[in-house]
Amino acid sequence: MSSQPIVISGSGLWTPEHSISNAELVESYNAWAEQYNQQHQAQIERGELSAKPQSSAEFIEKASGIKNRYVYSKDGVLDINRMKPRFAERADDELSQQAEIALEAAKKALKAANKKPSDIGAVIVSCAYTQRAYPAIAIEVQDALGIEGFGFDMLVACSAATFGLHRAYEMVKAGTVGAVLVINPELVSPQINYCDRDSHFIFGDVATAMVIEGADTATSEHQFEILGTKAVTKFSNNIRSNFGFMSRAQDADPFAADKLFHQNGRSVFKEVCPMAAAHLQEHLEQYGYTTSDVRRWWLHQANINMNLLIAKKLLGRDASADEAPIVLDEYANTASAGSMIAFNLHHQDLKAGDVGVLCSFGAGYSIGSLVIKKR
Repeated sequence: MSSQPIVISGSGLWTPEHSISNAELVESYNAWAEQYNQQHQAQIERGELSAKPQSSAEFIEKASGIKNRYVYSKDGVLDINRMKPRFAERADDELSQQAEIALEAAKKALKAANKKPSDIGAVIVSCAYTQRAYPAIAIEVQDALGIEGFGFDMLVACSAATFGLHRAYEMVKAGTVGAVLVINPELVSPQINYCDRDSHFIFGDVATAMVIEGADTATSEHQFEILGTKAVTKFSNNIRSNFGFMSRAQDADPFAADKLFHQNGRSVFKEVCPMAAAHLQEHLEQYGYTTSDVRRWWLHQANINMNLLIAKKLLGRDASADEAPIVLDEYANTASAGSMIAFNLHHQDLKAGDVGVLCSFGAGYSIGSLVIKKR
């Protein structure tokens, strides 16, 4: 067991080139809803089907704080006769789309950490969805980078990124490897139900990555010591996706609404906010800190109203944008990567000794956090 500090020595962020504004998304959805209602007018009038409601950019921003999202493929999303992105299927000997974006973030993280692929002993790909069951995306990325050692995938929905960092910290602490590359390629857009007014606007695509290593080998400009990790899970069906290979055996539609992302948003808000606030306060107390000792909160980026409420519960007042930066207005909810985006964009100004908290929360329910300190 290593007694030296374990640090985050580099981070990387890949942002897709395509974006979709609320206005674009609403125009497409409303046209689709109008077409649906016309096509099913008789069933709607007989009460056999419900009419699809209209939406607005103002509704989306008020409900979530989201104004924009980035997507790997914009083609098809706004087509009212398709309402899903179009991805070209790749051959088995071609790099998968998810490995492609993982590599982009990984290379940036390695550069920031002053590390070569030969310095890395393990690769963890941790995200909400992987585009196939096996071989692991992590092993594909490991091969593409020329990394010796091993790799594996983790799926913990919106807590996947922090849970992946937990495993990396433990491996370096145990002396299993000297450095771990943790990647969060959140390719979520294919799992969005663009025909559901209450969820079609929530997610965007992105990829983030971090390098975890012992302080004795770290040479990067910005290093954050991991003081400790904390995780909790509590089963809930309020956020769910039933997509999987079992649909074939169940003779079910593999792309039905329940196979895509769906949630009971009101229950999630009511249950997760106090759970997350209590979790974070308890985690800080383990190291003798209070919430007022935290210089920056890199919170999960799912919904601005959740972030504001959690921050207010922790601080007893509204948090400033400097204390708890928001990125979901531009990136939307990016599953597990939200707090990692916030860290990538808002960490270089911290000074030695500043304490910060990385936190994610989501389906499961699951909550993961890291208390870190700038070196």
